[in-house]
Amino acid sequence: MKWGYRLLPMLALVVHAGLVSADSLAPWGSAPVIEQVYSKQKVVFDTTSGTTAGLTSVLDRASFLSFLNGADPLDNKIVIVLHGGAIPFFAIKNYAKNKDLMHRAQSLSVGDVVEYRMCRAAAQLQDLKPEDVHGFVKMVPMADAEIVRLQQEEGFAYMK
Repeated sequence: MKWGYRLLPMLALVVHAGLVSADSLAPWGSAPVIEQVYSKQKVVFDTTSGTTAGLTSVLDRASFLSFLNGADPLDNKIVIVLHGGAIPFFAIKNYAKNKDLMHRAQSLSVGDVVEYRMCRAAAQLQDLKPEDVHGFVKMVPMADAEIVRLQQEEGFAYMK
């Protein structure tokens, strides 16, 4: 096995010198692109991330999904269900330190494609009442029950 590691630099020199073609390094070619049109998608994101990067990733994915579906509120719907570590970001008392992230989140809710629903039970465990949470977020009794309801009763696809 040690020989394999010693051969890697030699292989790089051989390729760089043009003695091995790039095609031999990609025997299956490169990935084909499938042009796809998306519409009428309903998605629920199960969001518990307590990091700015994690929540930003969810917002980026929801935004891009909305874009791919034409951002038409009659044609698609994205619900981001917030619980666990995601809750404090949406607390009014934390607005100053999460200002940019909250402006981004609120801007995605304009147009009725993206909607936020927060677990009221989990918020209460973090000493937050509905009046302590930004007004673009809706409170539901329980995140897990809401995710199941959206899947079973409204046909939403689940995303983590």
